[in-house]
Amino acid sequence: MSGECLNFENPVGDALSRVQFAPQSNNLLISSWDSKLRLYDVDSSLLRLEAPAPSQAALLDCCFQTESVAFTAASDGSIIRYDLHSGTNDAIGNHQDIAACVGYSIETCQVISAGLDKKVMSWDVRLANPLTLFRNLDAEIESISVSGFDLMVAVGAAVNIYDLRNFERAVDLKESSMDVGIRCVASTSYTRGYAIGSIDGRVAVEISNPLNLNSIRYTFRCHPKTKDGKAHLVSVNDIAFNPLMGGTFVTGDNEGYVTAWDAQSKRKLHEFPRYPNSVASLSYNHVGQLLAVASSYTYQEANETEVPPQIFIQKMDGSDIGYSPEVSRDSSRK
Repeated sequence: MSGECLNFENPVGDALSRVQFAPQSNNLLISSWDSKLRLYDVDSSLLRLEAPAPSQAALLDCCFQTESVAFTAASDGSIIRYDLHSGTNDAIGNHQDIAACVGYSIETCQVISAGLDKKVMSWDVRLANPLTLFRNLDAEIESISVSGFDLMVAVGAAVNIYDLRNFERAVDLKESSMDVGIRCVASTSYTRGYAIGSIDGRVAVEISNPLNLNSIRYTFRCHPKTKDGKAHLVSVNDIAFNPLMGGTFVTGDNEGYVTAWDAQSKRKLHEFPRYPNSVASLSYNHVGQLLAVASSYTYQEANETEVPPQIFIQKMDGSDIGYSPEVSRDSSRK
């Protein structure tokens, strides 16, 4: 395996659902099925916070608003706000079914949530009644991604793109070339673009470059596995783009593999040694030099090995980061 394993005095009691680095520090937010939100200071190797949810519901996603405020989505449908200094929390609203996803837009000050009730909800937490808008979609939603004013929503085998300044209708509907369900969607931070991972091991990439007409759009089988000479389909559970090196991203699959890719050259940069369990979540820190890897069972398969969940911090060097000058973050400056 690869990277340094974080040490917890009281181990995480159930599956990990999300890890996310803070906007401007190396504090790591951790949500899990044991109904606790944790904040881990990676630089000091200290657990800063372990806050129980208001109910016994599993926490299925989490995100930062600021360095001191975070949100979670829970299996009882609740969207919960946490003060990361005091550990206090309050529910800002609810879905009518499991709340699977939550994200935050700094540009619009909106919390975005989605769930198995087929709704995407927008919350303005500055208001006394924070629910500002919701949309009914035709399918259960398992993954969303927020970048700037753009919201990417994975619905079935398609991606709906919304402008959060005008949430009334989708600005783009992207039919995936894959005929199976999308497991995860991740948006780029430097231009409009995204990558999606499917339940059968494929990845589709679509990135627009505002400076030229050479937009990127292709699909590939990310984690081809074989067992007894036969193709073995493995879900791509998460994708994360490097925030500083445009076009470089990592994928994590259900068999514990993490691979770095260059979107521009369509080549594999590096495959890390296999982690002890499925890769449930990935997150780069704000300067793209650290990668958090949540190694955990995911309840996707009946015969998953329930190795205790672990979180690894991988230091990224040049071969892992890669460089794509045509789609680098610097090239998108106006």
